[in-house]
Amino acid sequence: MDYRKLFVVRPGTKPKLDKIDPGYSGKHVTENDAKADTDTYCAKLNKLQYLLFSEAKHSLLIVLQAMDAGGKDGTVWHVLGTMNPAGTTVTAFKQPTTEELEHDFLWRIHPHAPARGMVAVFNRSHYEDVLVVRVHKLVPKQIWSRRYEFINDFEKMLYRENNTRILKFFLHISPEEQLERFRQRLVDPRRNWKISEDDYREREYWDAYMKAYEDVFAQTSSKHAPWYIIPANHKWFRNLAVSQIVAATLEEIGMKLPKPQVDLEMIRRKYHEAEESASEGKRR
Repeated sequence: MDYRKLFVVRPGTKPKLDKIDPGYSGKHVTENDAKADTDTYCAKLNKLQYLLFSEAKHSLLIVLQAMDAGGKDGTVWHVLGTMNPAGTTVTAFKQPTTEELEHDFLWRIHPHAPARGMVAVFNRSHYEDVLVVRVHKLVPKQIWSRRYEFINDFEKMLYRENNTRILKFFLHISPEEQLERFRQRLVDPRRNWKISEDDYREREYWDAYMKAYEDVFAQTSSKHAPWYIIPANHKWFRNLAVSQIVAATLEEIGMKLPKPQVDLEMIRRKYHEAEESASEGKRR
């Protein structure tokens, strides 16, 4: 199953989230069923990221969006954590600071875009400025509605100027699954720190967020920066789908290890000379 085709939001379409099953898991019934495939894709990710870093001609930006408890941190840990941290950055965009609010909404985003050879992960992103800002009416519609165009231009610029592949994932969970994850945070001492009163307050805006996300998909999913709606009630299926999509995207770039920039034969000769000299020293 090619999850890129199954879960992509095709440009110009507007999916209805209430028509998409967040509990979908395809042919897989349990986590054990999916483990072998997930391990394969994660291992492939590790190798492909090495090529990306070595070649240093392209970069990858991964955007993770979800409702609270949707699995953004889990995706970073279980899937993207398989990559070498030396070539990966993860940025969590929280409420803007006073300084950030004094600039345009993309000002705080751009410094975290990936350099060539790097993978950048956004845990929440510039899309908060057409989501939470809209839902909570923090700015007028005439302001946030213009931001779709700015976002599209920003992503197009990254793609064309820096060879940045952009993958945007919405981790789709149901309200019932979210409530169960909140319950787990309350009863598990290791997760107590994750829960807050705001989590429950935000549930009151669920329908408004769904509508806002649907408009985001319709306005900003493009060929060079597609949105994928990932059924995420099953964490293990979320990991499978995301790992497959990221691996397939990197694979199609056709990366190769760069040719050596030095005279290997000369270095080999010097190595052998040093080795022989060391051996003679030991004999003496």
